[in-house]
Amino acid sequence: MNKLGNFICGKWMEGDGEGQLLTDAVTGAPIATASTKGVDFESVLHYARTVGNPALRKMTFQERGRMLRALALHLMEKKELFYNISYKSGATRIDSWIDIEGGIGNLFSNASLRRKLPDETFSLDGDAIPLGKQNTFMGHHILVPKEGAAIHINAYNFPVWGMLEKIAVNLLAGVPAVVKPATVTSYLTEAVVREIIASNILPKGALQLICGSAGNMLDFVESQDVVTFTGSAHTGAALKSHHRIISESVPFNMEADSLNCMILGETVEPGDAEWDIFIKEVKKEMTVKAGQKCTAVRRIFVPENKMEAVWKALVDTLEKTVIGNPLNEKVRMGSLAGNEQRNDVRNQVQRLLASSEIIFGSLDSVQVMDADAKTGAFMSPILLMNQHPFSNTEPHEIEAFGPVSTLMPYKSADEAIELSKKGKGSLCSSIITNNPVEARNYVLGAASHHGRILILNEACAKESTGHGSPLPLLVHGGPGRAGGGEEMGGLRGIRHYLQRTAIQGSPTMITAVSNVYQQHAKGNIDGIHPFRKYFEELNIGDQILTDKRVITSEDITKFADLSGDHFYAHMINTDFNGTMFEEQVAHGYFIMSAAAGLFVDSYEKNPVLLNYGIDELRFTKPMYAGASLQIRFTCKEKTAQETKEVNPDVPMSRGADIPKGIVKWLVEMLDETNELVGIATILTMVEMKNKIA
Repeated sequence: MNKLGNFICGKWMEGDGEGQLLTDAVTGAPIATASTKGVDFESVLHYARTVGNPALRKMTFQERGRMLRALALHLMEKKELFYNISYKSGATRIDSWIDIEGGIGNLFSNASLRRKLPDETFSLDGDAIPLGKQNTFMGHHILVPKEGAAIHINAYNFPVWGMLEKIAVNLLAGVPAVVKPATVTSYLTEAVVREIIASNILPKGALQLICGSAGNMLDFVESQDVVTFTGSAHTGAALKSHHRIISESVPFNMEADSLNCMILGETVEPGDAEWDIFIKEVKKEMTVKAGQKCTAVRRIFVPENKMEAVWKALVDTLEKTVIGNPLNEKVRMGSLAGNEQRNDVRNQVQRLLASSEIIFGSLDSVQVMDADAKTGAFMSPILLMNQHPFSNTEPHEIEAFGPVSTLMPYKSADEAIELSKKGKGSLCSSIITNNPVEARNYVLGAASHHGRILILNEACAKESTGHGSPLPLLVHGGPGRAGGGEEMGGLRGIRHYLQRTAIQGSPTMITAVSNVYQQHAKGNIDGIHPFRKYFEELNIGDQILTDKRVITSEDITKFADLSGDHFYAHMINTDFNGTMFEEQVAHGYFIMSAAAGLFVDSYEKNPVLLNYGIDELRFTKPMYAGASLQIRFTCKEKTAQETKEVNPDVPMSRGADIPKGIVKWLVEMLDETNELVGIATILTMVEMKNKIA
């Protein structure tokens, strides 16, 4: 019998003993055994902290992002191997696409976040905070990678996505991972990790894998570690209360299975596009992955006067679901992950039947195609109905983690909101409506109890990823029963693995620490215009103080005619009594344009390729005719860009092969009293001498 490997301390090893038997969910045939007996979990975490962590911490966000992208490309080339293994978990091609390519897509999405992060091993957080009237003392916040390990304890339903969506975040942050997938489907996770390790894309110690029991691993966690858990609320609560988690104040992020709900809006009628969307969405949520999703819809709330029409429509569509061998192209719903999971679902449905009735499906029988219903973990979709959702608590407290949902009525929009909250916190909720008022009231009324809310109607249905699809750039988690955690969420997710520290000092010192120029810091004036320097030659703080230009009434009038902006304050003949201005005032955009005329090195070709944009432009003081304008122009921040190859078939790709980076410049616009009249950050694309792969 094949035994799954554990990748620990830089090598593959098999656990001692026979281990747990893993079987094909469709045929019941043995696949492998899994064991972690003999694994020294203290050494596993020590290796992550002392080998993986330093290697990742030395890399910049840009390097880590490119690493994730390379890994995503590599795994995409191997996807068919993973699909062939995934069928053994009972997943159809569509189910596996969510798990496999959805997980790889998470790597791509997180890799793209590098464009929002500096070319440094750390990042600043938020805005600078002045702390002194003389501008000699300030504060900021810095984010640095934690010096521990990310320990991921994952659920069985998404053996690929569950791993990749988590490690994408911690690897980008600069923290290594120890992944413990649920044992029942760990054979697929192991196959993916084998390809990751074979690629040699990640540094040593960046990823370790445990296939089997987590043993006493949590006994060795430390304060710099981060533990994440996906699974049942009961198991999560037990882990979260582990004495070591508490004594070491270890961050613990939990995403627990929850009683997610879907609302059919009061204004939706049979025949509306939204009616059909609702029926289709409920069926999808019940049958995709055989309902084994932490985000699947467990509670369905519809207006009381539409209950009969809804259940008849749902029964009609569920009857058309073809269940069976996921390798058969006609099959739309495969099996559960195993017989143990099926038995658990049946037991939970029996508890729900204390106050509900089955209106579709059977606990005892199911028709399957190209498979044996007795040997495979197949189960019919079960649609329950509960007519008294306020007096019956079972639908709001008991979750059957499979193709099971309960249909319930509501009498008003306020009742729908109240019922949605009775689940005591969920990962997601949806409202299907084309009524903006109805949508607004539901979102504002229910958002406190849900991690994500989808407003679904005809306008977005074609592009919508659906009720049950977490997205890497949005937070995934929820309050209360859902665990109180947040995974993913773009930059928000990365911050789980970064330590935020307040730093204080002079602007010059904070500039030196952060490598981002802070206003009022000492500049570097070397007599060379910064625009004449290549990207590598530029230093943070390189600065010029330009000549002065007197702003005349004629300038203002000409700019008004040229731009077409004849706002009354810019007109010389305006009666300024009762206005905020004393006399004709210069356009803010003219001041910015005049500023460019002062700081741009105009007449000779230089390494600046183009103007990339303007951020944070503010006009702080009126500038009247006769005032003089001077610019303090400072190199604020630099980010190198990897060089892309030119595609001759793609328009506007010229110059793609030029090595370059983005430079942010602080533009301080000063008047004759040396006071700010405006401030902006401009971005330029600057040529570099050396190519970044």
